[in-house]
Amino acid sequence: MKERMGALLPKLKAIAVRIDRAIEAVAVSLVALMTIIVTMQVVTRKVFNFVFFWSEEITLLLLIWFSFLGIAIGFRDNLHIAMDSFSKLLPKWFNRVLDAFIALCNFGFGLFLIIYGWQFTELMSNNRMTATEWPSSVMYVIMPITGVMVSCYSILHLFRVDTVQHKELDEETVE
Repeated sequence: MKERMGALLPKLKAIAVRIDRAIEAVAVSLVALMTIIVTMQVVTRKVFNFVFFWSEEITLLLLIWFSFLGIAIGFRDNLHIAMDSFSKLLPKWFNRVLDAFIALCNFGFGLFLIIYGWQFTELMSNNRMTATEWPSSVMYVIMPITGVMVSCYSILHLFRVDTVQHKELDEETVE
């Protein structure tokens, strides 16, 4: 049994890394598309005195989606606010308990996003966005998606699985 779990863990981690890379690619694509649309909007407004009617609405939608994906990536890479200078003074066993408590709190936040984000998405499904006529729920469905991601990362953190993808970007100084 333990051997099967040992063989299964690298496969699960490889799948998770692929999913994470896809999420990062989507986030980067959203920012790139948002930049293109805003640039296009500025140029057409200044040069041609014309604005695409949908540009502000799509930009807002992309910004919301990028922000929520950024929240999930931040949870994955442990980029939330931490007081390392204080916690380093505490015993290791206490820090493990504290890490578990933080992971459980993060899981609770993920559940909050799933439950109330889905309720809000359903509530907004009958409304339409003004310019595109898309359902307003398109703007809010990212909340439960982010909640699922945060909850999954929290469970992994609870079991002390390292989910940080970009260790080379760590800003901590080595003493």
